[in-house]
Parts: sequence; C-alpha cells; structure tokens
Amino acid sequence: MTGTPDTHLTGRCLCGEVTYRVPYPFVGEVAHCHCSMCRRAAGSVVVTWFTIRTKDFELTGKPLKLYKSSEHGERGNCGTCGTPITFTSTKFPGMTDVTLGSLDHPEDFPADMHIYTASRLPWLVLDAHLPGRAGDPDED
Repeated sequence: MTGTPDTHLTGRCLCGEVTYRVPYPFVGEVAHCHCSMCRRAAGSVVVTWFTIRTKDFELTGKPLKLYKSSEHGERGNCGTCGTPITFTSTKFPGMTDVTLGSLDHPEDFPADMHIYTASRLPWLVLDAHLPGRAGDPDED
C-alpha cells in the first residue's frame, strides 16, 4: 500500500465496539513477536504488531480496557470480546504497538522482522527470510 502523510488506516475488534484509526505510513516496523507474554495475552503462537506514535492512535469507538501486564507493559483490549489491540511499554515512551490483525486490511502490511526470537516456539516456521532480534526471554 502506498499513501500520503494524511492517509489513515482503520481497525476494529471482533465485535466492532472498539474502532480506531491510525496514520500511514507507520513510524516503526511490522514485527512478529515471539515473547511468551504476547502468546499468552493473545492465545496464539505469535502476535504481529505495527508501531506508531502513541499520540497518533485515535479511538473512534468504545474505549479500550487496559491491563498492566508487567512492570513496564500495558495492554489494551476490547472489554466485550477481548480482542487484543494495543501494547505500550515504559521502555519505549511515546510509542504504541497495535495488533496487525485488528486492521481492516492487514493483508497490505507484511512483517519486516521477528522480535524476541529467543522465545520462539521451536516448531514454528514463519517468514524465515526476515531478520530477527533475539531479545531476552526473561524480559518478555
């Protein structure tokens, strides 16, 4: 997808109560996260995120239900259906990760990389051609 600086993308949770818009292009990467906390939070073997400036995340529907998932992290989900939408960390002030799968058109944004590969499930093969950052499995 190509866009101009005033292009916005939209997304939503499963039930449609939480809706949002974000500017495109993103300021950060699109990354497959392999950390155990993301796996547990989403009930999935990997979670793909895209990174934006926190100030650029605009809710257009109901507010997110926030959950402090670690000493440094907070996750935002739909309070009705539970869809994971956001992750913020005090380690990366001013930045927010948004679940790629919650975008209305995630197919337009392939991942750029893998993160927390030290926690990757050994049997998972996904986008093997992408670079990765190991991360600290005790920090996820």
